[in-house]
Amino acid sequence: MTSVTSKKNRTISKLANELGINIETVRFYERRGMIEQPLKPDFGYRHYPNETVNRIRFIKRAQELGFTLEEIANLLSLEDYPCSQVQELAEHKLGAVRDKMADLRRLETALNTLLLQCHSNQDDSHCPIIDSLQPYTTLPTEKFRLTPYIGTALTLIP
Repeated sequence: MTSVTSKKNRTISKLANELGINIETVRFYERRGMIEQPLKPDFGYRHYPNETVNRIRFIKRAQELGFTLEEIANLLSLEDYPCSQVQELAEHKLGAVRDKMADLRRLETALNTLLLQCHSNQDDSHCPIIDSLQPYTTLPTEKFRLTPYIGTALTLIP
């Protein structure tokens, strides 16, 4: 258990240990300007305040929600701005998440169709999944093909 005294005297290693992150992660956030690096005393080590702990927890939670570091930096810079600006960023992110979900649903459909073809495949020398990844010109009679879709997912084309 961490005592009150150690929280006031939290060095970078204690900070990283408390948050379950690497020391280099703390330094990275400092270089990016996402957290402030405390002043170095004449003797001893820098000590990180509770505000830094809270800010890093905010960063990590935002990453878990799918925000990029650039987006998180933008959110952090909006702390003292109207909620409408934060809302605009969140709405943009929600649109991107919905687009990814639609891509994943199309990928799920494509993979389900290919798996059904595999289950009913009587010719063990050909696999519908492998065949679907071949260039279209080599398999003119194929029923379905997987093709890249917006860089991250795949979709069926007849």
